[in-house]
Amino acid sequence: MTREQQIAASILQYVGGKENITRVAHCMTRVRVSLRDPGKANIDSLKQIEGVMGVIEDETLQIVVGPGVVNKVAAALCELTSLELGEVIEDGIEDIAERTKAEVKARQQTPLKRLLRKIGSIFIPLIPGLVASGIINGIANFAKNAGVDPQTTWLQLLLLIGGGIFASLGVLVGYNTAKEFGGTPVLGAIAGILVFNPAMGDIKLFGEALTPGRGGLFAVLLAAWLMAVVEKRVRSFVPNAVDIIVTPLITVLIVCLFTLIAVQPLAGWLSLAITSGLKAVLDIGGVVAGAVLAGTFLPLVMVGLHHGLTPIHMELIQKLGSTPLLPVLAMAGAGQVGAAIAVYVKTKNKRLRNIIKGALPVGFLGIGEPLLYGVTLPLGRPFVTACLGAAVGGAFQAVMKTAALGIGVSGLSLIPLIADTKYVIYFIGLVISYTFGFLFTYWFGFKEEMAAHI
Repeated sequence: MTREQQIAASILQYVGGKENITRVAHCMTRVRVSLRDPGKANIDSLKQIEGVMGVIEDETLQIVVGPGVVNKVAAALCELTSLELGEVIEDGIEDIAERTKAEVKARQQTPLKRLLRKIGSIFIPLIPGLVASGIINGIANFAKNAGVDPQTTWLQLLLLIGGGIFASLGVLVGYNTAKEFGGTPVLGAIAGILVFNPAMGDIKLFGEALTPGRGGLFAVLLAAWLMAVVEKRVRSFVPNAVDIIVTPLITVLIVCLFTLIAVQPLAGWLSLAITSGLKAVLDIGGVVAGAVLAGTFLPLVMVGLHHGLTPIHMELIQKLGSTPLLPVLAMAGAGQVGAAIAVYVKTKNKRLRNIIKGALPVGFLGIGEPLLYGVTLPLGRPFVTACLGAAVGGAFQAVMKTAALGIGVSGLSLIPLIADTKYVIYFIGLVISYTFGFLFTYWFGFKEEMAAHI
């Protein structure tokens, strides 16, 4: 039995057995398990499984095992439960009480949290593609900056491969948005095609030429959401015999026309307000703005809401050519790395040292959840000192005006994507966050008795 299969078997044991699991899924670092009865899960035992770095109790039970490992553990868990990845087992009448309890809990969340979680669910499946394409683009741009002829075949091929997902991102986002809100995914994809269709520029509406891409991904999100809403309304009165023809026809016509008339202008204003506002905050706020943004980003990651910022990064890239927000926020993970190293240096707890050793390599590469859930957050005070270390690095990045050409990565992995050849400046910012995260934690962020809770 492999290590990943052992982790999966232990997870199955401590969540109440396969009869208690209705769905298995995963993101970059977490196995997400939906349970019929969450009360049957033994959270303390789950945390003690060798290889588990943390457990988050939310709408789904999220077990942090780290990148790479998560795919294998999820696959092993699927094999043990005879579930396909993402497959949902419908509950019987005996599970109505538990389902109602979960629905009540969901309604108690704030509308903003629910919205950010929805946005996260839309973009999380796209992250592997964004990471791969972003790094390929970064390498190609690095080569161009180094003096390689842009007409060189291998460089053109890299740009072709790396730019593909960004050229079709609106379609993918539209597809996922409609799916997330209970609509037909392909209708959401049509919304994405419409918003970025270059043929729009040849058409005048009310005497003005339409603008392809106006409103960017905000327009796609709104239009695809409307597709789902309108489709449900239309389906409620269309006879079943003609549903497959009439419902999508009416939905597409209504939503696409409304998108051109109202959604794109509204989303265009929203996009301009957000991107201009953030740029002004960083330009004018400087040290303070960078420190606050970097220092408060880890709590957002802690509750899984950081993916809600993805469309903002993408709009900044579309409008400004790069996102000045990402290098600042990337310092949050660097502060954690410094804090974790300080804990490793000071502690004698073998389990804690092993967790840190396993999580540090991916922490340097910008994947901070293993350190967050396995080290700093359970210990408490190191979480705060990590945020303080991040604030110092964020202040530096804001003052130096570093920006990123792509998204999906942070830490050392972000270096190839840094704009205006400010690679060394960005790296210095990382070192600053590492250093101050270490110093703050070493001086007053950790005592050995804290390790007893791990």
